Amino acid sequence: MGRKSEDSSSQYGEPAEYDPTFNGPIHNRSCTDIICCILFMAAIAGYMIVGILAWLYGDPRHVLYPRNSTGMFCGIGLNKGKPSVFYFDLLKCATATNVMAAALNGLQCPTTQVCVDQCPGDFWILSPGAYLPTAKAKDFFQQQYCVPSFNLSTTDLTAKEIVDKELCPSFYIPTSSVLGRCLPSLGLLNNIPSNFTLPGMASVNDTANALKNATSDVLSGFNLRQVGVRIFEDFASSWYWILIGLLIAMLLSLIFLLLLRFMAPVLVWLLIVGVLGVVAYGIWHCYWEYDNYKNSSTTISNLGFTTNFSAYLQVKETWLAFLIILCILEAILLLVLLFLRTRILIAIALIQESSKAVGHMMSTLLYPLVTFALLIVCIAYWGITALYLATSGAPIYKVVALNSSTNSCLAINGTETCDPLSFNSSAYMSCPSAQCIFIKYNTEGLFQQNLFNLQIYNVLAFLWCVNFVIALGQCTLAGAFASYYWAFSKPSDIPTFPLSQAFIRSLRYHVGSLAFGALILTIVQFIRIVLEYLDHKFRAAQNPCARFIMCCLKCCFWCLEKFIKFINRNAYIMIAIYGKNFCVSAKNAFSLLMRNILRVVVLDKVTDLLLLFGKLLVVGGVGVLAFFFFSGRIQLPGNAFNSQTLNYYWVPIITVIVGAYLIAHGFFSVYNMCVDTLFLCFCEYSLCWPTYV
Repeated sequence: MGRKSEDSSSQYGEPAEYDPTFNGPIHNRSCTDIICCILFMAAIAGYMIVGILAWLYGDPRHVLYPRNSTGMFCGIGLNKGKPSVFYFDLLKCATATNVMAAALNGLQCPTTQVCVDQCPGDFWILSPGAYLPTAKAKDFFQQQYCVPSFNLSTTDLTAKEIVDKELCPSFYIPTSSVLGRCLPSLGLLNNIPSNFTLPGMASVNDTANALKNATSDVLSGFNLRQVGVRIFEDFASSWYWILIGLLIAMLLSLIFLLLLRFMAPVLVWLLIVGVLGVVAYGIWHCYWEYDNYKNSSTTISNLGFTTNFSAYLQVKETWLAFLIILCILEAILLLVLLFLRTRILIAIALIQESSKAVGHMMSTLLYPLVTFALLIVCIAYWGITALYLATSGAPIYKVVALNSSTNSCLAINGTETCDPLSFNSSAYMSCPSAQCIFIKYNTEGLFQQNLFNLQIYNVLAFLWCVNFVIALGQCTLAGAFASYYWAFSKPSDIPTFPLSQAFIRSLRYHVGSLAFGALILTIVQFIRIVLEYLDHKFRAAQNPCARFIMCCLKCCFWCLEKFIKFINRNAYIMIAIYGKNFCVSAKNAFSLLMRNILRVVVLDKVTDLLLLFGKLLVVGGVGVLAFFFFSGRIQLPGNAFNSQTLNYYWVPIITVIVGAYLIAHGFFSVYNMCVDTLFLCFCEYSLCWPTYV
């Protein structure tokens, strides 16, 4: 009776009638959604053109290499062998914004910068004797830290003139190269020599405090270098054992999938009983806590609102509320288990059958590697294109006065363009500190004026390609598993190379349909990105009402994205089976699922619970093993690995845990796709499956 009411005629259409001649995915099919296929190909061609234009106009050296004050790159060209940039006066780079901008956008701190082969390693300050009339400048300065065009051995300038024109630094401190920038270490600033007092400072302590204040923000962004080096050393010494840990995760994932073939009923019922047991224990614990506090005079009304939430746990009303909630939850779970027990049997049967399908087509477990490789290509192309677009346009240099206190310097500061290669500071005698400094990239011209639009196109095309790759993988796996479902005699009737055949069918006939579904998802994802951007930009200016509306919009589009992913996934399964276009397949899949909504919910939750248990088993087991091994609690014979050589033993542990999760997710995603495919096939012809209904 339940089957009749569920599968009867309704607004979601009639179930398909049994066709004894139907033996799997249709081979004689035609191309679907040709218009969307052409549009997708045009978008790919346009994406390639954008990449070519970005490559022609962009120059990633502006990001990859630091520059000196003349705009020349350090480490290449004329400055080959001088990979680091040295700042004359770090006090002028008082905030991290300047140096971070220099690292990311090519912007410069307002002080002279020169390319050096090695950053200074000690403290030095210009001696007071250098200011004497008889002093020779070459006896006090070092040529390697002076402006390259300035020659100490032939100059007639005094030390004061050299310092005022910033031809050579008046001091430097120990620094190290971080992303090509000579940046100091706060620890070394505690060992400043007693004679190291900067002009305008009363004492060595004042000098140390000024340098610390000027560099603390900088180091917060760049002082990760030492940690990064240590982490790299840990990877270098433990990579072999990390790979072994990942191999163990892969074997555990395979073993779990094989166990599902024989122990699926036991595992499912064990998990169900476990959930009921956990809730029952929660009921007992809440009653025990309620009994302890039932004689207490403290109530919720006495407490009022407090940020000390632990105080609420000492009130009987809190535990009574928890007790009622858990009792209701336990009752709901028991009723669901009682009325949906037959559908749980269907879920168990499909899980067992899915294990057999994966066992007969083990190559499907390797297909996530293909998807992963294609996604890496998409991400790499997007990142490189974005980098070249961001550095498109010729750099613009302007005359900037490093000391703009005089009117003559203020008059020329940032008003005149210049060429750093031919710039001569002697042409600005009224402002000796004038230099040719990089300001920004040229935004004139048709290409440069549309850089923002091209970046948007880059993001849209990237999302479309990524969603298409995922859709291709889902349709390919669905075609392979559907061919298994309709094989009368398994495994002899399973087609030869079912995965390859399904992949070729998807690319030959259904690029347009897959691109159509991917485009719908891309539009929703792009709207979510725009909402996140607007929320980030205007968060400070939003009132509570605006924040509430923004939160509702973000929540609605998140739900819409999840719904579209669900519809697309099942539409791709129908495409793989029948070869119809996206809209018809999505409609048929939605109608089919709505006619079997209870089965869908039960199967989805049972499968999710089972695969979650598998992921926890694999990741937890490998994670615990990695912890005991890399922390030195498990010793190998012959001291094959010494955990004492690791700087941070948590680095390989986290790497193994994350890698184990990705491996388990990859294997189980194939299994989940198999369950969904077999379930749709089962629902499509459920009239001939009376045993479980």
